[in-house]
Amino acid sequence: MSGHILIVDDEVGIRELLSEILTDEGYDVHLAENAEEARGFRAQRRPDLVLLDIWMPDTDGVTLLKEWASNGQLTMPVVMMSGHGTIDTAVEATKLGATDFLEKPVALAKLIDTVNRAIKRGVTPPRRAPGMDLSALGRSPQILELKKRLTQVGGNTAPVLLSGEHGSGFEICAHFLHQPASPWIEIKDRARLLSEPLSFASTLGNGTLYLSDVSELARLEQKGLALLLDRIEGNGARLVCSSSRSLDALVGTGEFDSRLFYRLSSVVIQIPPLREHREDVPDIANFMLTQLVETGVCPLRRLATPALNQLRNFDWPGNLPQLSNVVRTLALTTLTSEIDATDVNRVLAPMKQQAPAVAHGIPLDTPLRVARDAFERMYFEYLIQKEGGSMTRVADRAGLERTHLYRKLKQLNIRHGRRLDENL
Repeated sequence: MSGHILIVDDEVGIRELLSEILTDEGYDVHLAENAEEARGFRAQRRPDLVLLDIWMPDTDGVTLLKEWASNGQLTMPVVMMSGHGTIDTAVEATKLGATDFLEKPVALAKLIDTVNRAIKRGVTPPRRAPGMDLSALGRSPQILELKKRLTQVGGNTAPVLLSGEHGSGFEICAHFLHQPASPWIEIKDRARLLSEPLSFASTLGNGTLYLSDVSELARLEQKGLALLLDRIEGNGARLVCSSSRSLDALVGTGEFDSRLFYRLSSVVIQIPPLREHREDVPDIANFMLTQLVETGVCPLRRLATPALNQLRNFDWPGNLPQLSNVVRTLALTTLTSEIDATDVNRVLAPMKQQAPAVAHGIPLDTPLRVARDAFERMYFEYLIQKEGGSMTRVADRAGLERTHLYRKLKQLNIRHGRRLDENL
C-alpha cells in the first residue's frame, strides 16, 4: 500500500511506534504532537488518512474533528484512537464524521487492517465539501446576535420572515432554523402555487418549507401560498420566507396581500449585509477558498494577510455571492500559491470603478430627472405605507391637492387603492 498518513498523538512513544510500523508497510508518515501542528499540516495538504488521538493537552481530538468538519476540511478518512475510558467518545466521533476508531494499546494486526481499509475507502471520490452554514458566516457581534435570535425562535413553528439585502445569507439562516432529520422543501417552481399549492404539503410532514423572495409573488401566487399556509399550520411544519424588499411598502401600494403579510411576519428577523460585519470577511473568504481547494476546483492556495485586509475593506454591495465570485476568480487566476494584495486589487479594481455613488439608495451619477423621480417614488411609497394607504392623509402630509397627488403617482407608476388609469 501507499499513501500519506498523518499521526496526531501527544505521546512520543506511540507516535514513533505507529510511524515505524506504517512506514514498513509502505506509507509516507507525518507526525503531529498536538492539534496546532495538525491544523498547520492540514492547511498545507490533504493527507490520505489521519490517525487522531482523542485526549491531547491543547485541543482534544473530537474538537479538532468538529473544526475540520465545519470548515470543509474533513475530506479525508479519520480514525480516532482512544484508551479504555474513552471508547464511548470514540464511537460518538464516528457520528461526527470519523471513519473508524482504534483502542489503545493498538494491536499490530488491527492497526494494519484498519488503516488499509480506511485508505481504500479514501480512494473513492472524496465527499462533497459541506456548504456554508451559520458558523462559517463569522463571529462578529452582529452574527452572534443573529444566531441568538434564530436559536430563540427555533423551538416553535410560527412562520419566520427573513429580511435584508440580496445575498446576505437568507438560506443559511433558514437551514439553521431547520430541524435535523426532518424534510426540507424549497418552493422553486412558483407556478405550482397557482396550479397545485397543496402539493408542497404532501411530503412536508414536520419539516421546513422555504420560499425565497416572497415579495416577488404575484397576487394569485400569494393566494396559493395562503392556502398552503392554512394546510401546514398546526401540523408541526414551519414556513420560512425571505424578502429583500419592504413588504410593508408593498402592502401600502396594494401589491401584497395585507392578511398574508401579517401571517408571514409573525416573526421577523433582520439579516445584516456583509459590509455591516466586515470583520468576518477574512474568515468567510478563507472558508470559501478552502471549499474550492478541497473539491478540486483549484490547486492549493492561501490568502496572505494583506490580501485579507483588502477584502475586508471592500463594501461588498453584492454580499456573499459577490465575495464568492471574487474568491473563485482569485483562486483560478492567481499565478502563485499565495494570493496577495496585488491580486485582490487586480480583481476588485473594475468593481470599484463601476460602483456608482449612492445616497439613501439613489444613484448620484444619473441625470437630475432620474434621481428626482427615484427620490419622489421612495418618498410617496413611504407615505402610503405610513398612512395605511389613505390618499387623503398622504395628500395632507405631502402638502398637495388630491388631484395633483393622483397625477404624480400615475406619473411615477406607483400603484395605490385608486386605479391609475382613471380620468383625472
